[in-house]
Amino acid sequence: MGNWVENEGLSIFVVLVWLGLNVFLFWWYYLAYDIPPKFFYTRVLLGRALALARAPAACLNFNCMLILLPVCRNLLSFLRGSSACCSTRVRRQLDRNLTFHKMVAWMIALHTAIHTIAHLFNVEWSVQARLEEKGNLAAVLSSLGDNPHESYINFYRKTIGNPVGGLYVAFTYLAGLTGVIITLALILIITSSTKTIRRSYFEVFWYTHHLFVIFFIGLVIHGAGRIVRGQTAESLAEHNPEICYKNFTHWGKKGACPIPQFAGNPPMTWKWVVGPMFLYLCERLVRLWRSQQKVVITKVVIHPFKTIEVQMMKKGFKMEVGQYIFVKCPTVSKLEWHPFTLTSAPEEDYFSIHVRIVGDWTEGLFNACGCDKQEFQEAWKLPKIAVDGPFGTASEDVFSYETVMLVGAGIGVTPFASVLKSVWYKYCHDATNLKLKKIYFYWLCRDTHAFEWFADLLQSLEAQMQERNNAEFLSYNIYLTGWDESQATHFVMHHEEEKDVITGLKQKTLYGRPNWENEFKTIAGQHPGSRIGVFLCGPEGLADTLNKQSISNSEADPRGVHFIFNKENF
Repeated sequence: MGNWVENEGLSIFVVLVWLGLNVFLFWWYYLAYDIPPKFFYTRVLLGRALALARAPAACLNFNCMLILLPVCRNLLSFLRGSSACCSTRVRRQLDRNLTFHKMVAWMIALHTAIHTIAHLFNVEWSVQARLEEKGNLAAVLSSLGDNPHESYINFYRKTIGNPVGGLYVAFTYLAGLTGVIITLALILIITSSTKTIRRSYFEVFWYTHHLFVIFFIGLVIHGAGRIVRGQTAESLAEHNPEICYKNFTHWGKKGACPIPQFAGNPPMTWKWVVGPMFLYLCERLVRLWRSQQKVVITKVVIHPFKTIEVQMMKKGFKMEVGQYIFVKCPTVSKLEWHPFTLTSAPEEDYFSIHVRIVGDWTEGLFNACGCDKQEFQEAWKLPKIAVDGPFGTASEDVFSYETVMLVGAGIGVTPFASVLKSVWYKYCHDATNLKLKKIYFYWLCRDTHAFEWFADLLQSLEAQMQERNNAEFLSYNIYLTGWDESQATHFVMHHEEEKDVITGLKQKTLYGRPNWENEFKTIAGQHPGSRIGVFLCGPEGLADTLNKQSISNSEADPRGVHFIFNKENF
């Protein structure tokens, strides 16, 4: 169980605490509306639907308080970089911020559905109660407020029946109208957040996600109408509903129970969300300030496989290995920000990103940088760029292990470019203080052209390790996953040559996919009693495979070998 906890994206402890708080809040607020005499008469009108609407409302407040915190990237980077309050295990939880963000979002969707369905019944019964024939308790309660010196309990004051009455509540009452708006906003946000939309239509995801502003405004004012009403404390002192309800026809008469008085619940949501909303506002102000700082593009390099490298400089910019930035190009879009892993090393005097051309925005950046033209592009003609970051990721922890496995798939190799460059610089100067002693590097690509832009770095590192008589420091395996029979025949003919025909490296390119079970068992056998960091930047399917292998190949004995799985998540 301990290995599973350590390797899961979010620890089971964090998930259980969060789920436990949701269950506790649901049950606590359900009982708060289902038992106390304050809501006795409200339950007469609405039945159990009252408690079933209020309990998920409390859970919504709790989760809406949490939903913004995982996307306060500057706050998380500050916490991640603070060794005083952030151990390695805590940092690994912070790296799963988007996983938690998604879990909270689905919980919000669940409680929104329960809350909405319960209120549909509440509205129907409230409208129906106004049409009840006089003589029963529901009709008497609904008529309260029609006369002076009375306070109403039934918020619906018209005498129009359903379904028109229900529609009237939905589109003329503050609670109804804001409920419709925030529910529609939530539906659009969630449906546009699917993996297919994010990858193929990122702009749709980006713009619809900003409906969260409307969602939170509507959420805060949703309860201002105070349609959920209960008996006041003063009225309860002289009118016990559990006794007086039997004589409702005599209310207000001499010697009988006085007419009960009611008041609406004050809005509470703002108390839950004001703190996170303030933190997120500060987050956006920091981003705005950063976006105004000047960034200079010093070089744009066109690599094979529809990839460009953009090298930039910015005053005061400091980075660590594996970090990422958000980039905005106003020439392409004045609002869109896109995340990219930094491929430069902290030791370099510039910072760089590699951009694969896969969509409208990246195509626009490609053209804005003049990469679609044959002639040389002058530096002053390059577009203006805004940069937010850098932000911390799991790859920052590479140098805290003695042994690591780095796994990149396609363009997912970019964070490890930064790591390997930094290793190269450290070895060029002084590597005596380097805790990292062994790197197992795996790169999986479908096309031979994808290797070309990264091969120079590997060749330099390979040569550096040999000069230092430390060739065993880096073991790398490059896998070509997409190839045909004619290519295979050509490669076999040149297999005996000193260097690989594709990469120019001494290590030969492999074909197909790695046998991960064998790889993990081999590494575990070579490093007994070690904590081995496994770092991936790649698809979810590969992440599941590596996570399972990390768990199954870790020993139960704390002194045994343990594989610690980490995945880039931004």
